[in-house]
Amino acid sequence: MLKDMKERTFNNADSFSMSFDEEWQKIECDDESIKINKVISLLSDHPFVQSNPETAIEIANFRIKSLGKFK
Repeated sequence: MLKDMKERTFNNADSFSMSFDEEWQKIECDDESIKINKVISLLSDHPFVQSNPETAIEIANFRIKSLGKFK
Protein backbone atom coordinates (compact mmCIF):
# COMPACT_ATOMS: atom_id res chain seq x y z
CA MET A 1 0.00 0.00 0.00
CA LEU A 2 1.24 3.48 -0.75
CA LYS A 3 2.54 5.55 2.10
CA ASP A 4 -0.01 8.28 1.38
CA MET A 5 -2.85 5.78 1.56
CA LYS A 6 -1.58 4.37 4.85
CA GLU A 7 -1.64 7.84 6.32
CA ARG A 8 -5.31 8.17 5.38
CA THR A 9 -6.59 4.82 6.67
CA PHE A 10 -9.40 4.72 9.19
CA ASN A 11 -11.09 1.95 11.09
CA ASN A 12 -14.18 1.87 8.88
CA ALA A 13 -15.55 -0.01 5.91
CA ASP A 14 -15.16 2.91 3.48
CA SER A 15 -11.46 3.27 4.19
CA PHE A 16 -11.00 -0.48 3.87
CA SER A 17 -12.95 -0.56 0.58
CA MET A 18 -10.80 2.16 -0.93
CA SER A 19 -7.62 0.35 0.11
CA PHE A 20 -9.02 -2.97 -1.09
CA ASP A 21 -9.87 -1.57 -4.53
CA GLU A 22 -6.41 -0.05 -4.88
CA GLU A 23 -4.63 -3.30 -4.01
CA TRP A 24 -7.08 -5.42 -6.05
CA GLN A 25 -5.98 -3.66 -9.23
CA LYS A 26 -2.33 -4.54 -8.58
CA ILE A 27 -2.73 -8.33 -8.15
CA GLU A 28 -2.65 -10.71 -11.10
CA CYS A 29 -4.55 -13.88 -10.22
CA ASP A 30 -7.15 -16.04 -11.98
CA ASP A 31 -8.73 -17.43 -8.80
CA GLU A 32 -11.16 -15.07 -7.08
CA SER A 33 -10.81 -16.47 -3.55
CA ILE A 34 -7.01 -16.63 -3.74
CA LYS A 35 -6.90 -13.05 -5.00
CA ILE A 36 -9.19 -11.87 -2.17
CA ASN A 37 -6.96 -13.62 0.37
CA LYS A 38 -3.84 -12.05 -1.15
CA VAL A 39 -5.34 -8.57 -0.97
CA ILE A 40 -6.58 -9.08 2.61
CA SER A 41 -3.09 -10.30 3.53
CA LEU A 42 -1.53 -7.19 2.00
CA LEU A 43 -3.95 -5.09 4.03
CA SER A 44 -3.37 -6.98 7.28
CA ASP A 45 -2.10 -3.78 8.92
CA HIS A 46 -5.26 -1.84 7.99
CA PRO A 47 -7.18 -0.95 11.19
CA PHE A 48 -10.48 -2.30 9.82
CA VAL A 49 -8.94 -5.66 8.88
CA GLN A 50 -7.35 -5.90 12.31
CA SER A 51 -10.53 -5.13 14.23
CA ASN A 52 -13.08 -6.76 11.88
CA PRO A 53 -11.36 -9.52 9.87
CA GLU A 54 -14.54 -11.47 9.12
CA THR A 55 -16.41 -8.36 8.03
CA ALA A 56 -13.48 -7.32 5.84
CA ILE A 57 -13.74 -10.63 3.98
CA GLU A 58 -17.52 -10.21 3.63
CA ILE A 59 -17.05 -6.69 2.24
CA ALA A 60 -14.38 -7.92 -0.16
CA ASN A 61 -16.67 -10.66 -1.46
CA PHE A 62 -19.57 -8.21 -1.77
CA ARG A 63 -17.45 -5.76 -3.74
CA ILE A 64 -16.18 -8.45 -6.08
CA LYS A 65 -19.62 -9.83 -6.83
CA SER A 66 -21.74 -6.67 -6.83
CA LEU A 67 -19.25 -4.45 -8.65
CA GLY A 68 -18.13 -7.12 -11.11
CA LYS A 69 -14.47 -6.78 -10.22
CA PHE A 70 -13.53 -10.34 -11.08
CA LYS A 71 -13.22 -10.29 -14.84
